[in-house]
Amino acid sequence: MNRLLLSFTSQVLLAFLLVIALSAGTQAADDRPPNVVFMFADDLGYGDLGCYGHPYAKTPVLDQLANEGTRFTQFYVTGVTCNPSRTGLMTGLFPARFPKYAADFGFGDRLTITELLRKRGYRTGHFGKWHIGPDDSDGTYGIDTVKTIGKSRDRSAGRDTDLYSAAIEFIRENRDEPFYVNVWGHATHFPVNTPAELAGQFKDVTVDREDFSQAMQHKFDECLKIGGDLDESMRQYLGDVYQIDLNVGRILEAIDDLGLRDNTIIVFSSDHGPAPVILGKKGTREFSNNMLGYAGKFRGGKHSQYEGGTRVPFIVRWPDKVKAGRVDTTNVCSFIDWLPTVCSIAGIEELPSQLDGEDISDIWFGGDRQRTKPLFWKSSATGSTPAMRFGKWKLHLPRKQRGVPELYDLSLDLSEGNNVAEAHSEVIDRLRKSLQAWVAELPANYKKAREK
Repeated sequence: MNRLLLSFTSQVLLAFLLVIALSAGTQAADDRPPNVVFMFADDLGYGDLGCYGHPYAKTPVLDQLANEGTRFTQFYVTGVTCNPSRTGLMTGLFPARFPKYAADFGFGDRLTITELLRKRGYRTGHFGKWHIGPDDSDGTYGIDTVKTIGKSRDRSAGRDTDLYSAAIEFIRENRDEPFYVNVWGHATHFPVNTPAELAGQFKDVTVDREDFSQAMQHKFDECLKIGGDLDESMRQYLGDVYQIDLNVGRILEAIDDLGLRDNTIIVFSSDHGPAPVILGKKGTREFSNNMLGYAGKFRGGKHSQYEGGTRVPFIVRWPDKVKAGRVDTTNVCSFIDWLPTVCSIAGIEELPSQLDGEDISDIWFGGDRQRTKPLFWKSSATGSTPAMRFGKWKLHLPRKQRGVPELYDLSLDLSEGNNVAEAHSEVIDRLRKSLQAWVAELPANYKKAREK
């Protein structure tokens, strides 16, 4: 009898301990913050994907990613060239605040998103393009593994294949703990020389200029002016975009194979608008008739603070957290919000005291609201032209106050073709004060490495 009672008691105790262990395991799983995979294209235009309206692009993976997550139509970068765009998202500060050009000197004592996540227990990785400082060794900015991989050895698979492969390896190695990984490709940066295997996917494409907005027509004219063939140039560009889509597919397949889909945030975007066909550089001119990136109906592109340079595609997927199939046409968001938003989701409460962005996780999760902070743009050059967006208004001030300000109502004029400054003097006064107050906070002089 005593033996029976003892045996029964032991079994009850064992069952009780098993329940506790299982509960602890479930609690630990629930407490694990989500993984983040951030894929960044280079010079990809707002309208270069099928889901963003390109008439000829083949981007089935990214189109499906948009169907499984939320696609934003009013998402902005922090700079209109490569380093400023990356500086803003890594630090949560507008790049014009840095007196020393971050591509040459790094971020100084500014905390980065990767440092904050590493303190939270994340494994951090960076693969592909760097362009955020002179040091790209492991540990820089709290990044455990840094591999600044250039063009792939096997070009037939696309120039970004090797860096995506390295990112996939990192994900597999760190699947048992939370990870954050930057996957920063080189496509569609100058020059676009797509291998025949990829360009051949578009052998039947013939350009009908009426399929594109008025804002695109000058690029077609420039392509023809320098002796390009519109059809072949378009095929080359589309092939480069297509290899991005193929590589994104490889990332998503790896995430699924590892059983990480439900607890992984996937983000895809571009660092700014598409590059011009004729590019001035250091007193010379570079020509590439294949630079047919499309900004949709928006004016401008890379180097320009008009919408074509600052507005980019942005897709985010997190199953059961971010609404599937949603197209957010209302909210104005930016990569200046990247640091506070990702930190909020990851459960990081201690943030840098100075941040230009705001937590927009509620918007990622389906909320609608007006942002509380304006968006500002200015290059790191004394006297350069500043611009801002707040609400429906976009304001461009003239260089060194020569000329007239430009004010556009983006709710009516997405192409920024109708300057309404004279009709809205009160809006000009209000926004100009805000923009000038921000400019007054910026350094009086900027330094680049070549000035040493």
